[in-house]
Amino acid sequence: MLALPRYGLLARFYDVLSGERPVYRAGRVAGVAALQLQPGQRVLDLGCGTGLNFPLLLEGVAGRTDRGAVVGIDTSDAMLTRARDKVSQHGWAGVQLVHADTVSGAAELTGPFDAALFTYALSVIGDWQAAWAAALERVRPGGRMLVVDMALPVGRWRVLSPLARLACLTGGSDPHRHPWTLAERDLRDVTHQVLRGGHVHVVSGVKP
Repeated sequence: MLALPRYGLLARFYDVLSGERPVYRAGRVAGVAALQLQPGQRVLDLGCGTGLNFPLLLEGVAGRTDRGAVVGIDTSDAMLTRARDKVSQHGWAGVQLVHADTVSGAAELTGPFDAALFTYALSVIGDWQAAWAAALERVRPGGRMLVVDMALPVGRWRVLSPLARLACLTGGSDPHRHPWTLAERDLRDVTHQVLRGGHVHVVSGVKP
């Protein structure tokens, strides 16, 4: 996530106030499932925030003899503090946290990774196209990438647009950016799932 002041102020309560359970968790679950993770793989979680993806990712990469690895990058100290608390509390030895912006952080990591994901992050990150390009560089050919992000509801769900706009404003997200178009452009075998009346988009594919 971008290090906006709102994330420093709300980090302690982010998991509760963000609408995770009723709205946004569905995108994470569908997205991680689309990554088709295997035991022992390395996954890059860009804009990892408080670590809401970590349990889902670790379930995919953990095996009997190889835990796999999850590397989370975020530029917000407050959000990473919450993520570290979770890692310590649950004893997630396979998680590494990196305090950096998503562009420089990804560029400095040694690869390759088997998968990379942005969940509700590219609509917040200022240099979002560069962040995507840096992540694409870190994933091996044949690896999978994922974008989960927000747009305004459509059809009969438009009645919820004021709430969706409020959620985007609170989190600093641009609901008109549609960052998953980068995945559709650069990946092959792309799948595109639309959830919550068009508010949540889940796009994944394979790096050529």
